Amino acid sequence: MGETTVTKPEGLEAALPEPVAADPGRGPLRRLRTPRRPRFWFEILLIAVSYWTYSLVRNAVPEQRAEALHNADWIWRVEHHLGVAVEESVNHAVNSVHWLIVGMNYYYATLHFIVTLGVLVWLFRRHPGRYAATRLVLFATTAVALLGYYLYPLAPPRLMNGGDFIDTVMVHQTWGSMASGDLKHMSNQYAAMPSMHIGWSVWCGLTIFALASVPWVRVLGLLYPALTLVVIVATANHFWLDAVGGLLCLAFGFTVARLWYGRQPYALPRLAPQRGRGESRSPAAVRPAGVRGGRR
Repeated sequence: MGETTVTKPEGLEAALPEPVAADPGRGPLRRLRTPRRPRFWFEILLIAVSYWTYSLVRNAVPEQRAEALHNADWIWRVEHHLGVAVEESVNHAVNSVHWLIVGMNYYYATLHFIVTLGVLVWLFRRHPGRYAATRLVLFATTAVALLGYYLYPLAPPRLMNGGDFIDTVMVHQTWGSMASGDLKHMSNQYAAMPSMHIGWSVWCGLTIFALASVPWVRVLGLLYPALTLVVIVATANHFWLDAVGGLLCLAFGFTVARLWYGRQPYALPRLAPQRGRGESRSPAAVRPAGVRGGRR
């Protein structure tokens, strides 16, 4: 049988609409999952209120001292059984170098906030299309950490009964821990698990490594959480297993963002459309990460 040729009237082909590919983002959550350009004052207010709420809830968790000390003893025994109880050795070794431990005390007290806020500002300015999703990772990580403080109260090594750990802030009279000296009444001393110093620093490190364009800055992004781990152990503020808890919380945060936006934050377009405008950006502006010219 011969082939039958159908001739379309001239101009009809141009008038027919092109087929539209299925959009997994369509539906009731499409608006929420579409990156939007963040608003400066809203973000300032959101971060301030969120941190205030986090601090309020964290410090409202009952200081279950007996249980917290019992849990600390249990973790210390487990680490000895596994042959990984290195915290005391690191604490004593670093404490013997005055300038080093004093620097670590101030590092613990300040960079946790400074670097995290700095990365948020950088995201806001340079990667507005990825800002909301990456910020969601941080917020979800911090929120789930509150459950850890409530369900598993834990004393830091420096407060253990019968322990030989050195509270480096008290010994060197430096401002380095909200749970030492006169500042201890402002913070829950038995909320060491999980470590948000690690959760936040790894969030910062991964974000810098994934999105920065300068190689040495990306390397610094990886070094920052590694150095933070040394600091929290050397100052006897955390067991290294607290860092594992922080990583688990961060994994939860990334999972929440992945489910909400349909892909990981770093794969979203770098730029986002202006609020209240219907025009779309140029292809280069909305190209996902991983495509040349799209990440920077």
